[in-house]
Amino acid sequence: MNISKSTMAVIALTFSALTFAQDVELTKKDSIVQSYWLVTLGANAVDDSGDEFGELFDFKEGWNMVPYPSRVSVGRYFKNGLGLEAIGSYNRYKEGKIVDGTVNLQDIDYWGLDFRVSYDLNIILGETGFFDPYIGIGAGYTDANNQGRGTYNAILGFRTWFSDHWGLDFNSTGKWAMDTENASNHIQHALGVAYRFQVEKGLSRKGEEKLALLQEMEKEQQRVQDSIAKVEEARLLAERLQKEKEAAELAAAEKAKRETEEARRDAIKTKINNLGNVYFKLNSSYLSTKDKDLLDQLVGIMQDESNLTIKITAHTDSRGTKKYNQWLSERRAERTVAYVISKGISANRISHEAFGETQLVNQCGDGVYCSEAEHSKNRRSEFIIEKY
Repeated sequence: MNISKSTMAVIALTFSALTFAQDVELTKKDSIVQSYWLVTLGANAVDDSGDEFGELFDFKEGWNMVPYPSRVSVGRYFKNGLGLEAIGSYNRYKEGKIVDGTVNLQDIDYWGLDFRVSYDLNIILGETGFFDPYIGIGAGYTDANNQGRGTYNAILGFRTWFSDHWGLDFNSTGKWAMDTENASNHIQHALGVAYRFQVEKGLSRKGEEKLALLQEMEKEQQRVQDSIAKVEEARLLAERLQKEKEAAELAAAEKAKRETEEARRDAIKTKINNLGNVYFKLNSSYLSTKDKDLLDQLVGIMQDESNLTIKITAHTDSRGTKKYNQWLSERRAERTVAYVISKGISANRISHEAFGETQLVNQCGDGVYCSEAEHSKNRRSEFIIEKY
């Protein structure tokens, strides 16, 4: 097959485009969870030492915790990356801890109810695997150290997801008192099990950019393929015409072959039908000399046609009991088959079936008077072609 230079150039361009498309294909990182409901349950630690922003990890003296679940939240996150969340928490300022710069002299309850707006940074970064960072701001009310105060909140945290639904939530919230004269600022850290439901997925911004690029490349590839089609149109037309010619010749040859085979089968069928039937004497299953001559002709046909398979069906007249006639027809069928096999025909090419008096060829049923000649027509073995 001869290919023009222009066709080669178009093919080279197509190959280059496909290679580039592989480099910019969409991956799992381009798909992110965009919206969902979120519930978390976990623990919180409060640092209200008075120098919480200076000694963030003063666990021994500055952090207050209780040994059981102490924080619950519920929230709704939207496709634009924003989320609304309500959080309730409980804690206790422990005796001996540093609270607002002094040693706490007794255990004091801590209650917090906060509302926040957060933003999922994966909307900007794209899918980062198990790491899902976010930032947020909010406000709330806290009753701590026997002082109630409204707070302005700033949140920094991340979630790590083990599946589309289950994960862990880590965050730290700075809480600035609205009335700083009577209450201090503090930090609240949280760790909890996160469960999200009614999850909807979509593409990140980078994923949308990739999708737009891939769609543009698909259009370009289609244009290239259209060019190839035009260049090759004449060659394809010639090939199609040649194939149609060959198909017509093949169809004609198949038709001639099929007609020849049908004619051969019709000739075999005519030979079998012209043989007639084997007829038995009353209450007898033995073959007469005439019957054997007829079966010898059947054997000759089967020897000439190696693929021919025959079934022998044996019958009786209506005289006698049905049980006896069934047994007698089986004997007639068996003897007929045995004779054919004795002449060298393979047993897998000839089978038999006995019908007793159930398939009479005339009206000579039970209780009907018939002549012997009429009854004799029912005492027969027939030849049925099963396979050519």
